[in-house]
Amino acid sequence: MKFGKPAQVALIATVALATATLFTACQQYTSTLTVDFLYVASNQQVPGQIQVLEVDSESGALRPIPTSPFPSGGRNPVAEAVSPDHLNLYVVNEDDNDIVQMGIGTDGKLYPQNTVNTAGSFPVSIAMNTQGTYLYTADTYSPIPSCASTNPCPGDLAVYSVNSTGQPSNPIFNTDASPNYWPLQVSPTNAKTVVTPTAVNVLANGKYVYVTAYTPTTNSTTTNPSTYPSSSQGYLFAFQVNSDGTVTELNNGQPILSGNLPSAMASDPTSSYLYVADNKLGQITTYSVQSGVPTVVATIPSGSLPLSMSLDTFGNLYVANSGDSTLKMYSTSASGVLTPTGTYAVGTYPVAVLPDPHALGFVYTANYLGNNMSGFQISKTSGALVNTQNSPYPSMVQPTAIVGVPHAGSIH
Repeated sequence: MKFGKPAQVALIATVALATATLFTACQQYTSTLTVDFLYVASNQQVPGQIQVLEVDSESGALRPIPTSPFPSGGRNPVAEAVSPDHLNLYVVNEDDNDIVQMGIGTDGKLYPQNTVNTAGSFPVSIAMNTQGTYLYTADTYSPIPSCASTNPCPGDLAVYSVNSTGQPSNPIFNTDASPNYWPLQVSPTNAKTVVTPTAVNVLANGKYVYVTAYTPTTNSTTTNPSTYPSSSQGYLFAFQVNSDGTVTELNNGQPILSGNLPSAMASDPTSSYLYVADNKLGQITTYSVQSGVPTVVATIPSGSLPLSMSLDTFGNLYVANSGDSTLKMYSTSASGVLTPTGTYAVGTYPVAVLPDPHALGFVYTANYLGNNMSGFQISKTSGALVNTQNSPYPSMVQPTAIVGVPHAGSIH
């Protein structure tokens, strides 16, 4: 989800993560059925808010923890990532051009740790490798002095190394021409054409990183999905990750043409396939990515205006369609082919989808205009999705992103 205009602020409070261990309130969760904590960003307030919800293992019902919500550390939080050890949450605040690292306590509470400025402005997406050593962001505009919303330029990919405590570095060095970012250009010599990124994804094996983007063919550029241009050309950028953390663009430094407006990505746990949703064409394309350079396997319809997608551990792909407010479910095959298995109504304008981190078969959508969360569970008899108890659940106003971590509650 992308909104806003550039600015910079720093998070004032820094609290040692070790302090979190002194809070013993977690006993109220370990003695209950809480099996996950979900972190839902919302951008209506200033600063932005992170609502923390606990998941009941039996019903899948959601409820806020007592001290929720928490400040996001900046304005307009639009994207989140969680470290593989589940100890850190990373929040992208688009209007402040920063990443805020927050420690996750055993009780689900958030503890601000560090803030890092992004390379460019209007960061719209973030991803972390499964090793927990690098973060990647896609920025709407590269850090070129003359670049602004009134004079747009190509976006960029930035890379941040992450130390053993989960602290991200400043964006790592590329070249003297592009000191701390990798420009997203339609060709190595074309630095003029405006290319606007929408999402970033890193494969499970950590070898390749992908960025979806588009170039408006009308004279319009926006970071807000609700006002995307009516006409555009889509691109898929592929990068190889080098041993020092830098990246090298594949395909001779050129992106692959990808529909009209690719808006979301998900990659499988074998690092074999990349799934790309196209917002304008209403379709999902499967790419083979074993060699790094994406090649098309198949394309099938999605719902209207897909904005988010995610895979669960059972091999199901979920796509949140903002245009018709539906969640579409697909099964995946060993060859990467998708088969539709169901379409389900959710709250108004879903912008994010998440299978529960404990892999109990729950799945949730964050509904931006509905100001709520829709919950489902995979039926053990039919395999279809059924509503979780008391779904939908109130959220903060204008939820934009959702991630989660497992918790050691009782499972029955």
